[in-house]
Amino acid sequence: MFSFFTPQAIHFGRGQSQQVASLAKGFGDNVLLVHGANAQRAAWLVSQCRDAGLVTQAIGCENEPSLADIERALVQFNGRRPDVVIALGGGSVIDFGKALAALIPCRGKPLAYLEVVGDGRPLDAPPVPMIALPTTAGTGAEVTKNAVISVPAHGLKVSLRDPRMIPQIAIVDPGLMQGAPKRVALTAGLDAITQVIEPYLSSKANPITDALCHAAIATGLRVIRDLVEHDAPDAWDSMAWVSTCGGLALANAGLGAVHGFAGVIGGLTHAPHGEICGVLLPSVLESHARKAKSGTDIDTRLQWVLGQIDSHFAQENKGDGLSGLRRWSKEMGLRDLETMGLTLAHQSQVAEAAQGASSMKGNPFSLTQQELRQILQSSMRILRP
Repeated sequence: MFSFFTPQAIHFGRGQSQQVASLAKGFGDNVLLVHGANAQRAAWLVSQCRDAGLVTQAIGCENEPSLADIERALVQFNGRRPDVVIALGGGSVIDFGKALAALIPCRGKPLAYLEVVGDGRPLDAPPVPMIALPTTAGTGAEVTKNAVISVPAHGLKVSLRDPRMIPQIAIVDPGLMQGAPKRVALTAGLDAITQVIEPYLSSKANPITDALCHAAIATGLRVIRDLVEHDAPDAWDSMAWVSTCGGLALANAGLGAVHGFAGVIGGLTHAPHGEICGVLLPSVLESHARKAKSGTDIDTRLQWVLGQIDSHFAQENKGDGLSGLRRWSKEMGLRDLETMGLTLAHQSQVAEAAQGASSMKGNPFSLTQQELRQILQSSMRILRP
């Protein structure tokens, strides 16, 4: 028995972004457009909306959204409700847009609706309808039911979560993604791959998420080199699909230890989410391999995943794929946890907080504090003496 949540419509492919305004008009004439730090990158969409007769107000998201950012934005709107929210940007921008769409109709303070640090209250009212346009191939935020919010006072990133927060329309146009800086392509691509591997290994996996992930894992591992090293158009098309599959999968099957750690580490170090996931993935898979019993379903799934990594990253010996993935990622610029700012003194604190993270609920194995610290230790220094 399972449930599966998805947007009303997913428009995928190059050129799909040209229909944003016409789709937005179906919700009404008043648009709140959420964009990234550089407003000029959204100028084409502002023009498209205004040319279609839509009254458009724009707001920028310069960093990963914080509770304070959301509180300030809500004061700015002061009860004025748009007919539709359009978010154009990476995962942080889309999460900011989802949070505003969710909270503008609500009566309570934002903290009341947050998990872990707040009361985790259900939303008082349905969110404002939303259209999401990702400009990175990584988070899959355009099809998920949560928004990740930074709460610096607690040193954590936590979720605002409700099934109704899934955008009504996701427009995935790889043309908006291609040409991203190499570092962004690397970290987003590793995040996308992590977000199809973790739901596939999740204790909450179901037949639909299995079908999505099985195909997407193989594709993501096959194209990430061309994506990062050559900015290849076909690779961007493929990774955009992998990212969307990952968003659908995690929204319906959960994640695991990589993301259980990532929110905690991100809150402490402010390192990019995808970079944290990329450095943790090999260590978490090694931990799974130590715990999986031969002949079990999870062992069969895990061995298939490791075999896919081997086929694209093993350099000398079968079974060397995780080392090869670490080596290649480092060559492309991925930092280890120590370089990101995590210290040995943080390990117990991080392990304890990660054990209680919502993402950890999908992990295929229960992990002790010692096992969690072992994962952290193997991710602290990558290929360094």
